[in-house]
Amino acid sequence: MAAGDLMEALGDREVLEAACGPRTLREVLVSILVHYRDGTPNGIRMDPASGLIYSPPHFTWMDTNYPAATPREGYPVEIQALWIASLRLVARKIDAEWNALAERAALALARLYVVKEGWLADCLRAKAGEPAERAPQEDTLRPNQLLAVTLGVPLAPELARAAVGACERLLVPGAIRSLADRPVLAECGVWRDGTLLNDPHRPYQGRYLGDEDTRRKPAYHNGTAWSWTFPLYVEALVLLYGESARATGLSLLGSAVERLNGGCLGHPPEICDGDAPHTARGCCAQAWGVSELLRVWLRVARAVPSLP
Repeated sequence: MAAGDLMEALGDREVLEAACGPRTLREVLVSILVHYRDGTPNGIRMDPASGLIYSPPHFTWMDTNYPAATPREGYPVEIQALWIASLRLVARKIDAEWNALAERAALALARLYVVKEGWLADCLRAKAGEPAERAPQEDTLRPNQLLAVTLGVPLAPELARAAVGACERLLVPGAIRSLADRPVLAECGVWRDGTLLNDPHRPYQGRYLGDEDTRRKPAYHNGTAWSWTFPLYVEALVLLYGESARATGLSLLGSAVERLNGGCLGHPPEICDGDAPHTARGCCAQAWGVSELLRVWLRVARAVPSLP
């Protein structure tokens, strides 16, 4: 996606022919898709039937381990969004033959991920070699599905609206919860040394406090609110509803002001508690938190076009 942004700013040829060691960026982009499709040494591989990407445990940004709080082994939704967006970019800029695979994966996402409430499942649980078609949905409500909207995955308008509408309940001032406080059917137990550390059917933890391995790690991606994913909600909202949502979007982004004015001046904290009063935790400054806030602020301030 960074390559696509560079092409918008500098032009296709200059970016695609840029040297990346002995190869051009054009060759690197195609190589990435080929290796994801055919399999990588560390276990990433495409499911041939659906065109979706299998991810080993702890390979997403929710990579907490020891204890394995959010392994997300299988087919995480944001990995599919990134994959489909990458396929479409390469098809558009380099080789149109990748379009067929992008379409296959997008259709599979729209068919396999929709939960009964109407939004997108966070992950299809599977072990290596298990097809997405037989992988059960993880019905946790998380903000990762927003990337399917912001990266332009072709979703039915009602599905995109349901995904964004569901994520509204995750918002806190200047951040967005990593998990909704609601019961789940798919067990999300966190185990350490044979001891269960949470309620598997009520995994939300609203305070990032206490011992690291038994309290903080289980909460890190299970209710703790994050600054870097927060702007994605606003970006998705304005993409869906256009100019009518711009003032609301800027107002929501403005809720980060108090966080910018505290701790490390000019930077939002890495995380804050999911429960009020949403006390800042973790790193006092983190690059992806401030860069995403700035990126989306500039984009919304210029008014992005709505989705077709």
